[in-house]
Amino acid sequence: MTKFGELISVDKPVLIDFYTDWDQVDTSVGTLRDVAAALGDRAKVIKIDIKKNETLADALRVKGNPTFMIYKNGEMKWRQTGYHDANTLIDLVQKYF
Repeated sequence: MTKFGELISVDKPVLIDFYTDWDQVDTSVGTLRDVAAALGDRAKVIKIDIKKNETLADALRVKGNPTFMIYKNGEMKWRQTGYHDANTLIDLVQKYF
């Protein structure tokens, strides 16, 4: 979890998508690419596979798929489970610039 702590302890928003491979990965990947492109270097966009990171997912109590979180300076600012389109995610992240 040290790596995770390093990922979220930055001075810009970090959008994390916790997913599993049985999720609609193609849709999710395309959506996150659009979000990352729109936000540029003002934010980080990260996908974390729940099955490959079970300890982290359990520690964060990730139960649904997908679960999105926004962190800034190591603090969780927003969290929600369920699909979101690119524009919604961009708007959410921009609140934390």
